[in-house]
Amino acid sequence: MLTTLPPVTFVPDLGLAVLRTPNSVYALRVAPDGSPRHVYWGRPLGTDVLAGLPEAASPAASSFEADAAADELAPQTGARFGPAGLQVRFADGTRGVQWRFVGHTADGGELRLRLEDRRRPLRAELCYRVRPGTDVIERWTELTHLAVGDGPIAVDRLDSASWTAPPLADYRLSHLVGGWNSEFQLQRDRLPVAETVLTSRRGLTGHHTNPWLAVDDGTAGEERGEVWSTALAWSGSWRVTVHRDPVGRTTWTGGFGHEGIGWTLRPGESLRTPVYAGLYTPHGFGGASRAWQAHVRRHVLPEPERDRPVLYNSWEATGFDVDEPGQIRLAHLAAGLGAELFVLDDGWFGTRRDDRSGLGDWTPRPEAFPRGLRPLADEVHRLGMGFGLWVEPEMVNQDSELYRAHPDWVIHSPHLDATELRNQLVLNFARPEVEAWAYETLGRLVREHDVDWLKWDANRPFTEAGWDGHPDPDRLWIGHTRAVHRIMDRLRADHPGLRIEACAGGGGRVDLGMLARTDQAWTSDNTDPVDRIGIQHGFSQLFPAQTMAAWVTDSPNTTTGRRTPLRFRFHVAMAGALGIGGDLTSWSEEELAEAAELVAHYKRVRPLVQRGVQHRVVVPGPMAAVHYAAPDDSEHVLLVWRPTTRFGHRPAPVRLPALDPGARYLDPDLKQEYSGAVLVARGIDPRLPDGDHASSLIRLRRVGP
Repeated sequence: MLTTLPPVTFVPDLGLAVLRTPNSVYALRVAPDGSPRHVYWGRPLGTDVLAGLPEAASPAASSFEADAAADELAPQTGARFGPAGLQVRFADGTRGVQWRFVGHTADGGELRLRLEDRRRPLRAELCYRVRPGTDVIERWTELTHLAVGDGPIAVDRLDSASWTAPPLADYRLSHLVGGWNSEFQLQRDRLPVAETVLTSRRGLTGHHTNPWLAVDDGTAGEERGEVWSTALAWSGSWRVTVHRDPVGRTTWTGGFGHEGIGWTLRPGESLRTPVYAGLYTPHGFGGASRAWQAHVRRHVLPEPERDRPVLYNSWEATGFDVDEPGQIRLAHLAAGLGAELFVLDDGWFGTRRDDRSGLGDWTPRPEAFPRGLRPLADEVHRLGMGFGLWVEPEMVNQDSELYRAHPDWVIHSPHLDATELRNQLVLNFARPEVEAWAYETLGRLVREHDVDWLKWDANRPFTEAGWDGHPDPDRLWIGHTRAVHRIMDRLRADHPGLRIEACAGGGGRVDLGMLARTDQAWTSDNTDPVDRIGIQHGFSQLFPAQTMAAWVTDSPNTTTGRRTPLRFRFHVAMAGALGIGGDLTSWSEEELAEAAELVAHYKRVRPLVQRGVQHRVVVPGPMAAVHYAAPDDSEHVLLVWRPTTRFGHRPAPVRLPALDPGARYLDPDLKQEYSGAVLVARGIDPRLPDGDHASSLIRLRRVGP
């Protein structure tokens, strides 16, 4: 008789904790000094086998490294010389903690290990959670000042978790790099024997890197090989430090905040970190991505089963030159293409004729909308579309009524000159009155105009970050992000059906914390389809296709000047949540008709793209292809792109390893039937037209065993 092991087990006599997911096991042990130490993370093993594994210890044959074992949250005491995940300073100047283990709780899929300092009134709870149907392990830390009337404790670093890779022949680090217009570029490098720091010091998740990484031994591929991967659910500044030491161990620790900022913990106060999640898979980078994507759909996104609408956004058509007649004309054209949502972008409010004024004054610009926004919203709804608004509530222009009334609301150190970026400053949402203003202002906009969709942008990082007069000014770094999250949560609760798109100058704030309260993210301001293939490939390492906003815009592209066919632009954008952002008034009747046909094609395959299982069957190069499979193998969609062609190099067949070799599949468009064994072993002709910027969309339906 088969028995199901509990998701969390703690064996008090051994101090051994075991967390089980459907396809992996994570184990740790409380060491004699009271510190929880990592034991194992990988393929399933029995508790008796795990209990027999040796105590965690440094692999170095040297007293200089005697205590350098793999901590679950590394303190800065003992003979530990790697990066510390917890750094504190007590009122008498003493730095560091020395733990004693005081107990645990195991409730369903959640485990809490309680630690207290041996001499000081400080408690830490290391928290672990596993959820049904996912291999992801969620971890976080809660730190509490226990004494009443005692002095404050300075927290210089509080990470969510430390992770440990097993001994491997070598180590390779995969992570995402880039910048504005080039986000989510996948980078794979041999991990140096050193400390490698991935970080954002910008107050936002960041364009330049993302708090996701993967570690393997250098041999893993898309479908084979062991991969250990982690992702931090935080939308502000963050830091992850990966340490490969000279004696063969690799660990990493990560959490919110960056170096040089802190938090003062007063008596009775607690500080809780964001979740830092991790997973193990033996099925390569593709297996890791599919596991992450399934977890995000099941346990992160607020409404994963709702179709992401085909949207039209007016920004590239009009820029700041918006008015009611022009937007209504665009709305009629968008509805004719089959768009389901019309989003009015920047320029509709205050005195906003360019980027120098108006931010903060969220009322319709009178000369552009003399009757307010309601007539436009009503017409959009009459056309059968939802109505969306672009907002940037965290930012303010000095030339605005809001700034003139509340100059003290901005993030700024009073004894430093302020840096202006995009002619704007950042409002300090950590201030309760600013959070209240933003919540009330956005709620009013949604109510008065029946807004169905907010595109929430944030186009500026923090600089000269200060909070004049506050005794603990660094709190703004954490408090601001928490307030953004709270406002989004409250707006969704107040207005059922409201949907939010995350944006920060493109993909500058995309993370699991942001996606827990938004429906999708604007991937990049770069809409060039050739560039987007690489951007979307990196995005898919962690995030599901339904969260990836992808637009079809004009040719030549406004970013690169590249000319591409409409079909190619659509096929690239169909890999995510399809949107249209071109100037439809300049499109020919033939282009409008072709676009309407392609939108209809997308709607037929949308359930598979947005909720199917994704396989990157050809990674970007001369050609790229992504396969979306129904979980029950009933339907499949293949998107293939070839940016450039070479004489004498016909495109190779695309293998589809996710298919059942014993089944047969029908292409309903060509009425052609295929053997699953042939499609798995040899592949399918990608059917690309001649020339550069060629693409195809192929549908398959299972028709027999």
